[in-house]
Amino acid sequence: MRLAKKGFDVIAAVEIWAQVQTLKQQAAQRGVKLQVEKLDVTDDGDRRKALTWDVEVLVNNAGVGEGGSTLDIPAVNIRREFEVNVIGPLLLTQGIAKQMVKRGKGRIVWVSSREGLNVNPFTGIYSASKHAVEAIAETMALELQEFGVEVATVNPGPFLTGFNDRMFQTWQGWEDDPSERLFDYSKLAFPRAQFDPEPVYATMTAVAAGEVDTYRNLEPKSMIDETKSLQQVPWDRKTKDGLGTRPGQLQASYDMEPETPITV
Repeated sequence: MRLAKKGFDVIAAVEIWAQVQTLKQQAAQRGVKLQVEKLDVTDDGDRRKALTWDVEVLVNNAGVGEGGSTLDIPAVNIRREFEVNVIGPLLLTQGIAKQMVKRGKGRIVWVSSREGLNVNPFTGIYSASKHAVEAIAETMALELQEFGVEVATVNPGPFLTGFNDRMFQTWQGWEDDPSERLFDYSKLAFPRAQFDPEPVYATMTAVAAGEVDTYRNLEPKSMIDETKSLQQVPWDRKTKDGLGTRPGQLQASYDMEPETPITV
């Protein structure tokens, strides 16, 4: 909607047909015009349909979050995480990027995550999918450079949009044996207080519009130094560090209330 207000012809994709009319109504309320299309990135037919749209700027923001221990999440949920967050968007991008190459220009924005650069307990599978996105995007930037196609990432941190808290409820739909789980997920919540999402909306819009030309765009910017320092931690970690004790990062999931906002 913000890109449409800037004058872009926006194709807004939704996952299922039932969302089409809702989004059209929201756009009308905002006074903008969108071409709303059903595009499930895991659906081969939907991806083929997208190749008829002559996309000049592609924003890959399809994503689901699966919360839980890497040792507890069922196989079907792990596969779904990678199908939606990695494989589907990559297959979609392959076709659209080749169209951009033929034109000699284009822009691809991958919506990654701060979790693509760091990790936290109980978000490991989601984080793994975003680490994969980081590898794909960085490699793609090198491979498309000579063809005039730009690639960028947007890395949202913990924003209070509902996404993070819903990720810690997915265990309720697992088809597994609860007695075999290492953790009682009814006692856990997303482990951090969360920011107002306005900065990431603004940054994502600016990156897609080409108003910001940095490759990596992490929001909130107040977390950049922490993110960089945490990337150093695995280099210094010893295998026996803290054995037999619960890490503070993990305890935070027991202590935090859901949907806790950052207070300034």
